[in-house]
Amino acid sequence: MHQNSLYNSKTKFVVVTGGVLSGLGKGIATASIGHLLSSQYKVVPMKLDGYLNIDPGTMNPIEHGEVFVLDDGGEVDMDFGHYERFLNVTCKFAWNVTMGKVFQEVIERERKGGYLGKNVQMIPDVSNMIKEKFYQTARDENADMVLIEIGGTIGDMENELFIEAARQLKKEVGEHNVLYVHLTYIPIPYGVHEQKSKPTQQSVNMLRQKGIQPDIIIGRCSEIITDKIKEKIATFCDVDKEAVITGLDVDSVYRIPLVFEQESILKIINKKLQVDARPDLRRWVQLIEAMQHPEREVMIAMCGKYTKLEDSYASVVEALYHAGANAGAKVNIKWVETTDIEAGKKKVEDVLKGVQGVIVPGGFGSRGAEGKIQVIRYCRERKVPFLGLCYGMQLAVIEFARNVCKLDGANSTEIVKDAPHPIVDLLPEQRNIGDKGATMRLGGHDVDVEEGTRAFEMFGKKVRLRFRHRLEINPEYVERLQQGNLVFSGKAPDREIMQIMELKDHPFMMATQAHPELTSKLDQPSPFFYGLVKAALTQ
Repeated sequence: MHQNSLYNSKTKFVVVTGGVLSGLGKGIATASIGHLLSSQYKVVPMKLDGYLNIDPGTMNPIEHGEVFVLDDGGEVDMDFGHYERFLNVTCKFAWNVTMGKVFQEVIERERKGGYLGKNVQMIPDVSNMIKEKFYQTARDENADMVLIEIGGTIGDMENELFIEAARQLKKEVGEHNVLYVHLTYIPIPYGVHEQKSKPTQQSVNMLRQKGIQPDIIIGRCSEIITDKIKEKIATFCDVDKEAVITGLDVDSVYRIPLVFEQESILKIINKKLQVDARPDLRRWVQLIEAMQHPEREVMIAMCGKYTKLEDSYASVVEALYHAGANAGAKVNIKWVETTDIEAGKKKVEDVLKGVQGVIVPGGFGSRGAEGKIQVIRYCRERKVPFLGLCYGMQLAVIEFARNVCKLDGANSTEIVKDAPHPIVDLLPEQRNIGDKGATMRLGGHDVDVEEGTRAFEMFGKKVRLRFRHRLEINPEYVERLQQGNLVFSGKAPDREIMQIMELKDHPFMMATQAHPELTSKLDQPSPFFYGLVKAALTQ
């Protein structure tokens, strides 16, 4: 026990694996467990991803889902959004461990002679590197608990080494310092009307073949798991019946910690890890009640080009729900594919009929851009509350330049390289960059806010926001653009990078170069989204 010198003996580890299907909600399950522990303990989440990318920054959102940007500039898996929202923690890039990162570091160490001439092998060298990351994170953060979510599904080749490293934890830190949670699926086949435990049995059997015996089994199911099925799983999987927990399908992910607590998950955790977690969930319950029993409803249109996978905009959706809960309203989302507007297949006035507010979220490239510009013009002229995020701000400024300032051909150099009026252009430091990964202006930056503006009412003199962009509003056009009713109300402190814009004579027309959705939380909604929802409710 305690063989590794990096291990801090006060830290407990909770390892979460998944089986049967991908996409069952390991991230939510991990975050929910963390929520129940974090009111009394310092909880640090880690996510292990089997892909060979260093990070997901260059992946298409339709393939991988949203890229979540951390304050330190790291581009990470969208599960970190759940961690930050549920744990009230500012995560770090080091906490996202991809197999690409691990292999890169092992090879770099080998090139520098770090293995003293030995053969470098998957086991023990790669598995040891993974464990080093567990212990280093625990020690650096002085963590009481480290939650380790292993991406993918048991049986995947990509996560084998992560599973092996997690298996070795028990021997090194002691059985009362590590707890294994396995998330599975309990289907109710159509026409049978009976919960089926066989997929769970097979999944746990596969996990046990890898050397890990789960302490808790969470069965994702559309109903509370019956005593009969819990008993069956307990018998075949060698766990206590009380350790079989329902991962219930719910209409709001924020109910999951409450479901877990009702299922007495903390009783198992407290006993195994010899801790005493007793969370205060009163405020959380109040906000969920506000979401469940809203006073009013409002329809917000999400106008983007990645709408085929709603996970592409996961944090934007969550930020809208946060705003709704705090405004006492249910937010309904209408998904609008702007490529259809651009192609002339649909008219703006038709797709936005019955909508009280509009968001144009972030994105890259020319596809769908003209459709978004049509949407923005409609919102400006018809006084529909509007919020533009990142690319959405750039396009809002382009629309204003074309139709109010009469700058014909105004565009972004990302779309038209030699545009007659390059309203949006590359940041100077981006001009000679060849690599695509982690080279944008990334992470948290302070923003100076102009007095007498809507942004000043929201934030005061300064606000910290998160960014992910290569292009900016061309400073050469700023003075000309502000001759109308457009105001750049937020700027970078040390240079002329426009960060927030708003229109003076509009119920709510704001945009930001930032991604405020990344820092919104259920009990601390982003003022941008809260302002949009409040304005939409007056429509």
